[in-house]
Amino acid sequence: MNFLKQLIATAVLCLALQYFLPWWTLVIGAFAAGYWAGNNGFVSFGAGFLGVALLWLATAIIIDAQTNSILTEKVAQIFPTKTPALLYVLTAVVGGLPAGFAALAGALFTSPRSR
Repeated sequence: MNFLKQLIATAVLCLALQYFLPWWTLVIGAFAAGYWAGNNGFVSFGAGFLGVALLWLATAIIIDAQTNSILTEKVAQIFPTKTPALLYVLTAVVGGLPAGFAALAGALFTSPRSR
């Protein structure tokens, strides 16, 4: 249950931060959610990674639908597969990795006595 709480908290915090601030502020939100949830390292990394990966995946799909896939198709031609789906996966991984590591750092930042 803490996994789900941390995942939702990470997604909400990162969405709020990235709405007003640059993209890299997702690290602050993921760190705070990892610290708050108090999960162990692996669970915290997974929740942070998945929370931001799903957030960025949904954002990429929404922006792509609003712009009729113009930029996505042109950028997808650069990659060997020429599929826009690869860009969605790549976007999710690029957003999820720093968030996962930030959530891991937040979980490990708690004192050993509080665990």
